[in-house]
Amino acid sequence: MTSNKKDPVLVVLQLSGGNDYLNTVIPYTDPLYKDNRPTVGIADEEIIRINDELGFHPSMKVMQEIFDRGELAVIHGVGYPDSPRSHFRSMDIWHTCEPDKVGTEGWLGLAARDIDPRKENVVTTVSMGPSMFRAVSVPGVPVAAVDGLDSYGLLTGISSEEQRLKILDRFTQMYTPTIGSGAVMEFLGETGLEAMQGADILKVAPGMYSSTVEYADTPIARKLKDVARIHLADLGTRIFYCDYGSFDSHANQVGMHAGLWSDVSAAVGDFFADLKEHDAADNVVMIMFSEFGRRVRDNGSGTDHGAAGAAFALGEPVRGGFYGEYPSRRAEDLSQGDLAPNLDFRGFYTTVLEDWMGLDAKPIVKGEFEKPKFL
Repeated sequence: MTSNKKDPVLVVLQLSGGNDYLNTVIPYTDPLYKDNRPTVGIADEEIIRINDELGFHPSMKVMQEIFDRGELAVIHGVGYPDSPRSHFRSMDIWHTCEPDKVGTEGWLGLAARDIDPRKENVVTTVSMGPSMFRAVSVPGVPVAAVDGLDSYGLLTGISSEEQRLKILDRFTQMYTPTIGSGAVMEFLGETGLEAMQGADILKVAPGMYSSTVEYADTPIARKLKDVARIHLADLGTRIFYCDYGSFDSHANQVGMHAGLWSDVSAAVGDFFADLKEHDAADNVVMIMFSEFGRRVRDNGSGTDHGAAGAAFALGEPVRGGFYGEYPSRRAEDLSQGDLAPNLDFRGFYTTVLEDWMGLDAKPIVKGEFEKPKFL
């Protein structure tokens, strides 16, 4: 007998640069919010009120609609102890689940190895963008790195030699200082052939795609449209990874943050509308996170690097709502002036791995952590 059950698919949207938690999920009834945000605080009348205490940034109208459908979970206070407040190191920790040492294996690379241990499908994982994300990188695990489906900016073979070399060079520059050139070149050598095979497979996706949804002409919309095209081509891809940003709002935050969330919200809304139109949304969960939040008090133009942030899970299988406690804004409860994390990000991952992907999370996240029940 054949089964009609669809395999679970995970889409990761990384909000690179440190998204401002306090201006994304706004505790608008707390006077400390206004006191600490004289420059970047959102005016009461602009906040999209979700309940009697919390509201979304005014650029998140589409996110509010998804929330109202019960398909958006907001997970409060996500982070890890002793945040280094460094973009590279913090993202490295999120990618490898190794806060105490430099990790060499990406959490989703390990997940992909569990999903497809014999490498029967070289497009089990697709990384969207000009460089491959460390989260999906494990030696011997194939990853198709796609810098735009239409231009075939892939890690090997399909694109122009110049574009291929640019991608390889960027990957090498990103990771050689941390894990050494030997490990980087070993990874590229082991995965190069599979990536080229993946490129050949992914070539079919654009020609199979037809939709009434018109995505915006923004980088994140183009990436999510490519994710939709690959997913709808039914090539067996289980993990997609992409990012958007930078959310590094040290200066001129008000307009910058509004523009970023406008882009993300519109793209996410169109992506799920596209999947629903094709009856292909019921087995897709998207998660969004940032490497850290930002400081409670603004700096007169923006906000500096912080600690705790919010994570999000979206999709039809998600149990929408708020999870965990919003960290205290009181001065005595802050961590060096920042919101203190109260949920380890590896617990957030554990929910995704165990309750969605059906995997054993413990060896992937390196331990057992409290997991919110949003799936």
